[in-house]
Order: sequence, then C-alpha cells, then structure tokens
Amino acid sequence: MGVRAKDMSSLMLLVIPSNVDTVLVIDRSETEITLQWKNVNNRNDYRYELRYLNEEISAITPSPDNSIVEQNVKNLSPGTEYSFMLYTVFENVMSSGYNFSNVTIPSNVDSVLVIDRSETEITLQWKKVNNRNDYTYELRNRNGEISSITQSQDNSTVEQNVKNLSPGTEYSFMLHTVFENVMSSGYNFSNVTMPSNVRNVIVLHKNDTDLTFQWDVVSNIDNNTYIYILEYGNGLVNYINHTAEENKVTHHISSLIPGTNYSFTLYTEFADLRSTGYTFFQKMTLNCASFNWTVTNSTIEAKVNGCTHVTAKSSTGSIKNGLVQGNKVNLQDMDPGEIYTVSLFYELESDRLPQCSHQLRLFPNSVSNLRCEYYSGGYGLVVIWDRLHGVVDVVQVGVNKKNFNQSQNLEPEQKDLSSVGIEQSTAAARLPENKDKNRFSNVLAYDTSRVHLITKNESDSDYINANYMPGYGNAKRQYIASQGPLPSTVSDFWRMVWEQKSQGIVMVTNCTESGRVKCEQYWPLDYTPCLYGNLLVTVKSEDKYPSWTLREFNVKNKTTSETRTVKHFHFTAWPDHGVPTGTEELIQFRGLVRQHIEKAFSAGPTVVHCSAGVGRTGTLIALDVLLQQLDKKKEVGIAAFVQQMRLNRPLMVQTESQYVFLHQCIMDTLQPKVMPDSEPLYENSEMIYVNAMAIREFEKGK
Repeated sequence: MGVRAKDMSSLMLLVIPSNVDTVLVIDRSETEITLQWKNVNNRNDYRYELRYLNEEISAITPSPDNSIVEQNVKNLSPGTEYSFMLYTVFENVMSSGYNFSNVTIPSNVDSVLVIDRSETEITLQWKKVNNRNDYTYELRNRNGEISSITQSQDNSTVEQNVKNLSPGTEYSFMLHTVFENVMSSGYNFSNVTMPSNVRNVIVLHKNDTDLTFQWDVVSNIDNNTYIYILEYGNGLVNYINHTAEENKVTHHISSLIPGTNYSFTLYTEFADLRSTGYTFFQKMTLNCASFNWTVTNSTIEAKVNGCTHVTAKSSTGSIKNGLVQGNKVNLQDMDPGEIYTVSLFYELESDRLPQCSHQLRLFPNSVSNLRCEYYSGGYGLVVIWDRLHGVVDVVQVGVNKKNFNQSQNLEPEQKDLSSVGIEQSTAAARLPENKDKNRFSNVLAYDTSRVHLITKNESDSDYINANYMPGYGNAKRQYIASQGPLPSTVSDFWRMVWEQKSQGIVMVTNCTESGRVKCEQYWPLDYTPCLYGNLLVTVKSEDKYPSWTLREFNVKNKTTSETRTVKHFHFTAWPDHGVPTGTEELIQFRGLVRQHIEKAFSAGPTVVHCSAGVGRTGTLIALDVLLQQLDKKKEVGIAAFVQQMRLNRPLMVQTESQYVFLHQCIMDTLQPKVMPDSEPLYENSEMIYVNAMAIREFEKGK
C-alpha cells in the first residue's frame, strides 16, 4: 500500500497507506498520556496525524532512525477517558484511521476524615473526587488488606468502615482513586484506634486519707507505652507513666478526705486519644481519733461525715446503738466513768462497712459534798466526799503551782532568750560572694550548724541560708530551717533538698503578703515541668484547703535519671510577724506534717521555711517537738527548747506574740477531751492524802 504507479502516459496513482497495528500507553499521569506504536511498514516517509476531542490534531513525523513512534499528549483532564483516531499519512493521503481509547490517572482525594472509631474499627469519610460517580476507590492498610469501595450515586461523600483492627494501634493507610482499572498515585494517611480500658483493678491499701491500687498494663501489637489518666474528686487529675518492663501499674493517692465516697475514672491514653474510661468507687475510712468528740458523764457526741450507724461497746461487753442524724453521732444514757469502744459504720447497698473504732472514757459524776476533815500545819490533810455513782477507778486531787493564761506577761521570759547564740560565727554568710544569698542582713546562718551544699571544685559555693535544727529526743538534725528562696537561690534550694534526701517541705508563708514579695515561687505554676539547675520538678498533684495547700512533686535528677517524690505542706493562713487567728488549724496542720515525717522515717531532714526562716519557722518546729514531748513525757519545756533552737539559728520564734501563741497551742492541746487512762493512784478509796510538798508549793504560790 501507499506506492506510486506510472503508465505510459505518465499518470501517477497513490494507494491509501495502512493503519498502525496497535497503540500502546507507555506512561500516563493525571494530565498526560504517552502513546507508542510501530512505524507502518517501517517507512520513514510516512507521517501520522492524531486526532482527539474532535478538534485537537497533532501532526507527527517519525524519527528516521527509529522503528518506534512515541507521542506525548498533554493538557488533559485527570481521570478522564479519551477517544483517539490515529491516521497514517503519505503524500497527504490518510489511512482510514486507527480508533482507540484510554484514560488519564484520576486525582487523589483531598483529605480523609475519621468520623467514628472504636477499639477495633475506624470509620473514614472523604469527598468524591470531582464529584464523579464512575470512580471507585481502593484502600490498603498496614496489614496488607485491600478494600474495593464502590460509592453511592446519591451522596457527595464516601464512607468506609475498617474492621478487625487492634486497640490503641497506629495504622497507615493508602487510598487510591480507581477509574477504568487505572489507580491514582495514592493518598497516604495514618490514624489510630482507641486504646483499651484497664483491667483487673484491685485495691492494695486503703486508710482514711490514702489509697493504693494496681491494674494490669495495657499493651498493643506494637508494645507501645501508654499514659494513664486518673480523674477523681472535683476535677482532680493524675497523669501516670510506667516502664515497658512492668506488667503491673501501681498508683498511690494521698490527701483524700476521710469518709468520702469517691468515684475514680481511669483512662488509657495513646496518641492523645483516651479510652472510654474504667470507673470504680471507693469509700474512704474515717480516723475516729481526729474528730472532736464531746463527752460528758452520760453522752458521747461528734460531728462526723461519712457514717450511717454507730455502736458503743462497754468494758463489760454490753452494746448500745446510737443515732446518726445530720452527720451527727449521738449516744445517750451512758454509764458515767465507763470506757466505751465507739465504732462507726457506713451502709452501702445493704453492706455495713466498718469505718473506724475509737476508745472513749466518759467523765465520772462530779464529786459532791467535798469537805476537808483534817489538816495539819501544811503537811497533810484528809478530804472526804459522797460515794459516786458509776465507774470510778481513780479520784485525783492536784495542786498546781501556777496556771498559764493568755493575759500572763511572757515578755521577760522571751527577752531572756534574745541574746542566746548571738556570739556564734557567721563568717560564711558574710563572704562577699554570699551576701546576696541572704534575704535579710540580720538573719545569717551560723557556721557551726549551717547546711553545706556539695561542691565539685573550689570555685563552687557551698553556702545556703539554712541550718540544721534538733527534733525530739536524740534527733539532732530532724529539720532544716531555711529562709524562703530568692530568685537567685531557687536552684540552690532544690539542690539542698536533693542532697539532704528530704521528702518533705513545709512552707509557712505566702509568696506575696501585703503587696511585698516574701518568697520566690520555687515550683512550677502548673503541671508543666520546670528545670532548676539539673533537677526537673513536676507538680504531680495539688489539693487546696481553706488554710493550707498540699502538693506532691516529682523531682528528677537529669544527671543520674533518679526520680524522687517530695511532699509540700503549705500553710497559707499565717501573717508575717503575727500569729494565726486560732490554734486549732495550725495544730491540725502540724498533725499532717508529723504523720508524713513518721511515715518517711528513713528520709532526710524535713525542710521548714517562711520568709526569713526564723519566726514562723521556729514556732512550727517548736510546736511539733513540744507536742511530741507532751505526748511521751507528759511535760513540756518551752523556753528550754526555744533556747536550744536559737543555738542553731538566730531569732527562732522571733516575736513575743509568736512566743505567747506557742504557749496557747500547748494549753489548747492540754484541754481534756476525755479522762486520761492512767494507772490508779488510790483505788476504791474515799480519802486522799496529798503530799506535803505539794501543799507547801501551793502555799508559796499564794
């Protein structure tokens, strides 16, 4: 075909050239298709004409050195089928034309949304590409599974539910648009399933304020480490991490409210996605000894939250049931002088849960018709009274040399202490490089008792304005009395806490009082960790009460990676150079501190500070030691212990009002709640002979 023919008259005829045999697509994109065919009859004098879209014409001249012809068709639309007509042309004569069709690669989806998910499923949604109904889609996931998706004709969006996934796992997906068996390049995205809830939650330990529980570690197919989030109370949140080697997670919560029914919800978190949450309930027990029991010779009363029933068992075994109304326990018609074991219960779903028990002794009936039958020159006397009704083990007659009251002037006694210890050396505090580390020029750390920071070389300073303080008995370094940190000494303060292995910090000042800065805030403002020197401090919890705030810090040494827990007791109701409005709150606060010290008996000294670290700090330390002395020895030496403190640090218990307040705390503690359980002095006797020396002391005091 396509040859010239001549006759004798020189007439030339042209035969129509042949069509190409076939056309291949050797490459394509969203806007281009590259075609290839064999040169017809391997003729180099043929040309080709490609027509498409009924108007586009491409004139193609093959390379004389190649038996293959290629043509790139551009400016096409994605995901579209095109009809082509390819003509072979020789001497302007065209073949009949080779007709064929092919398609461009469709576009990818713009984005994919997750509209629903669970632990094992994810529901995806995307907009139809170009709103075309003749496209299909192919979804591939990390497991190699392929889903072919045919879209609904009526919707502009496509949804696909992916099932049989693993909880708390990140999956990578590739979504292809498919048109005429041609796939788009693919839209790559990742998303995660919801993590599983915790399982097998058990309570390991519970008392009135603390709760320790444990659960199985949640894991996934990738062995990812999860974060656990515990919500309880009024929006309190704990973030809990664990190491991958552990198969159990244990968490301890403190500073809970006795007798409160708590709802705890424990979430598993992975990639900022929480599980649905595991909820459990715990009723905290009560601390009977902490209640203000009102005891008479026939009744026992107390205001108690968290109980529904009360019983009282006498020493003879008889049991009385009392009333609990309006959070008030009321026991009536009791035997005077009897010892009762009072037990509180809480009824929950027909179960009577024991909350606590406490032993109380009722007051005996008052002595009546008391009279002195005989006395002799101040050496002895005979006292007689009518027989008492009820249980009477002992009748005590006491003679006091003097009674303390608030009007008594303690100024001379306090002034006698003003010069104690002042002759001691403060050379380190006065060094030029250390002067700026002292908040006040008249409160300098004594050299003999100051805390030395650990130094690595001679250029480092070991100075901090803090001194070791004695405790009860032989405890020479139970406390550290420190000034409130300055902006320049916050890192030194935390360094001291770490080096001394302190597990408790007691703060008896506010950072700002009456518009003046009293102490630099040395802990993070929120739950964002802060780095002080090489110590990373994180607020683990914060519980605020009317007169104090309890915090728990995690302190991590960046050098060794060791992490410790430090409790922070912050009393907020004590004015500078003054005293609290009453003694009860400080006595209760001291009880919290003492409880922590005894639990952490193997820890280092407890750090106590106010602003200067002498007035309020000294009063709190003295109160703690003197109440221990009172409990164990039934006596106190207030002036003696203040003198002992001032030998370690100047101005401890700084003002007269603080000195008087310390006495008042001791006196208020001595106010009897119940009759003391002491050994009988004179059993079943109606006559008491009082020691002559006591009578003489009484006479001298008149």
